Amino acid sequence: MRILESIEPKEPLRFFEEICAIPHGSRNTGAIADYCVEFARERGLFCLRDEQNNVIIKKPASKGYEEKPVLILQGHLDMVCEKEPGAEIDLAREGLRLAREGDYIFAKGTTLGGDDGIAIAMMLAILDSGKIAHPALECVFTTDEEIGMLGAAALDPAPLAGRTMLNLDSENEGVFTVSCAGGATVSCAVPVCREEKTGVLFELSVEGLLGGHSGVEINLGRANANKLLARALDFLSQSLPLQLVSIAGGLKDNAIPARSCAQILLREASGIEALAEAFDLVLKHEYAASDAGVSLKLIRAGEGKANALTAKSTADVLSFLLLAPNGVAEMSREIEGLVESSLNLGILNCGEAFLNASFSVRSSVSSRKEMLIRILTRLTGLFGGSVCVQGDYPAWEYRRNSPLRERMERIFTAQYGFSPKIEAIHAGLECGIFAGKLEGLDCVSCGPDLLEIHTPREKMSISSLQRFWQFVIEVLGQS
Repeated sequence: MRILESIEPKEPLRFFEEICAIPHGSRNTGAIADYCVEFARERGLFCLRDEQNNVIIKKPASKGYEEKPVLILQGHLDMVCEKEPGAEIDLAREGLRLAREGDYIFAKGTTLGGDDGIAIAMMLAILDSGKIAHPALECVFTTDEEIGMLGAAALDPAPLAGRTMLNLDSENEGVFTVSCAGGATVSCAVPVCREEKTGVLFELSVEGLLGGHSGVEINLGRANANKLLARALDFLSQSLPLQLVSIAGGLKDNAIPARSCAQILLREASGIEALAEAFDLVLKHEYAASDAGVSLKLIRAGEGKANALTAKSTADVLSFLLLAPNGVAEMSREIEGLVESSLNLGILNCGEAFLNASFSVRSSVSSRKEMLIRILTRLTGLFGGSVCVQGDYPAWEYRRNSPLRERMERIFTAQYGFSPKIEAIHAGLECGIFAGKLEGLDCVSCGPDLLEIHTPREKMSISSLQRFWQFVIEVLGQS
């Protein structure tokens, strides 16, 4: 028996459960693209798949809707794969372990992938149904959205006739997103030198942070584990001549890292425990409101030889990490409460010859996005390093005249009894890329309630999905 079999709405949840059984993290979308192609083949629907594993499935209009404008439905196939420490699951090869508690669906020990699996499930349910009235549909399933919207950027828009698009990649019921920031992934490589040294080895880690989405939650003041670890190491280095052996934290540039760990080598270990305890109290005081579970842990790992960074390279790494900007850079001067520009040091690791730091850079003002990229480029250059910019995508500008938005507002108000919230967001959405490819595109993004996305605490509200599913059906029927 399927876990979600008895839960309404049964049609999209049936497809959601099937999707969750297929590993589909970013850069691992081949199998789920195969699933979509086979779905279309079995139903005799037009299907196109490109080299990026983007899939387009088309369905003719229902009877009586033949003269209506073509409607694009869009979502992304990939998910952020995060898991709790100690969770024994290989997300590259295994499906999710779904569960239900009260009004919520979640995955045991891992992210749920409701972002954006529920969009894919709804689109498949609509394509599968013979009862839902709709205009001609072009369902676009993109890939690698979570690592810079690479699929949408590579998609050839030529097969798409529609100029009205409903994007199903939002996480707050009753909120219609109509504008978003542009962004890019900036990877910084700082050269390091190593040497064989003998001493006492310790592992130092920052743990217990909430993490979260580096766009929609960057303004909440949540700590970045990579930045806190750099501070802790710098604090210790003021009293002890430590050398770094390794440092690593975070798995996705667009997720605020919740844990970061370093291995250090000391000639003399006396006093390090007291220093670590003192800085642990500093962090607990500073982040009592936003990350109450923060903890700095120190573990003695033995004695002996280690291939450690030289004293100069250790100093360079700590200087780079301390000076690197992170978090909110600018607030919007036009929209109250909206983050205009930000950075997130999402991925950090140190190889044999380079420290690698990956930042998610976002801004709704293109010139400020370029400024932040230049700041990182200049900073990295001071340490003899280089920068690679990938996944650069444009901002999605607000459209004053939007028949789709007006129709959706009317339908929502009639169903819910109150008006939806119309907002711009700091997170990146593929709508900006599609707006750049499809001239005159009228687009709105919406979705059911998804909580704590990009973390193992992610969950989806069943009651919200039930309402939202009926809303989408009504939007299709009145298109």
